[in-house]
Amino acid sequence: MATYAIGDLQGCLEPLKRLLDSLGFDGANDRLWFVGDLVNRGPASLEVLRFVKKLGAGATVVLGNHDLHLVMQAEGYGKRNREDTLDAVLAAPDRDELLAWLRSRPLFHVEGEYAMVHAGLLPAWSLKQAQALSDEVRAALMAPNHREFLANMWGSVPVGWSDDLTGWDRLRVVVNAMTRMRFCTPDGTIEFKAKGPAQNAPAGCVPWFEVPGRASAEHTIVCGHWSALGLRIEPNLLALDTGCLWGGTLTAVRLEDRRVFQVPCTRQVEPSGWD
Repeated sequence: MATYAIGDLQGCLEPLKRLLDSLGFDGANDRLWFVGDLVNRGPASLEVLRFVKKLGAGATVVLGNHDLHLVMQAEGYGKRNREDTLDAVLAAPDRDELLAWLRSRPLFHVEGEYAMVHAGLLPAWSLKQAQALSDEVRAALMAPNHREFLANMWGSVPVGWSDDLTGWDRLRVVVNAMTRMRFCTPDGTIEFKAKGPAQNAPAGCVPWFEVPGRASAEHTIVCGHWSALGLRIEPNLLALDTGCLWGGTLTAVRLEDRRVFQVPCTRQVEPSGWD
């Protein structure tokens, strides 16, 4: 049995199937970890959702910003973007089943020495705290009044964490850190605009995983979200968004030995900066 962590799909099913073929993936024994952003911008968001959902317990998925964007769109919240490719999902006969499944996925998953999140973790968060905060968001997404949460989920304030935060502000910071963050200040203030390479950090900011003394540094964080960062394999980081959507590659890492597998991808969209 092997566990493969796979980078952002964003509606690209054909590269995923080629990647699984190259792995010799055995659905009866192997497991797949998906770092979020299953959907949007690519041509096959509906098919990706159906495919991953059908894997059942063999697939572990954390939510990305595009997945949450889909959930919000389905409930009439959030701004529709011209680059969205979600209409097939929203019009599908099984949309409610698919969206309920997607909405029930967590933001964060810990197993053994690995922890998976779409974007990142704020420097002050231990894995135990991050798991508890993810559980709070998951409960809000699955609650009978989840539409109220969706109506208040998006936005860029507060810009950092405080243990005193309550209500929607508290949950919004968790969502922003775990699904949107790339750079932050050493004290944990999130920088929301910069999306370029790690070496182009805005003044006063560093990549979230380079903050000195980060409380989660003793575990290996598996993440995606940052296509300009590319593949980063470090003792405590596996960053796997290698720009499949933009004509880069789709990447998997076998967690047992950190062997990297990649397949080339055909560009689906022109870069516009919103990933």
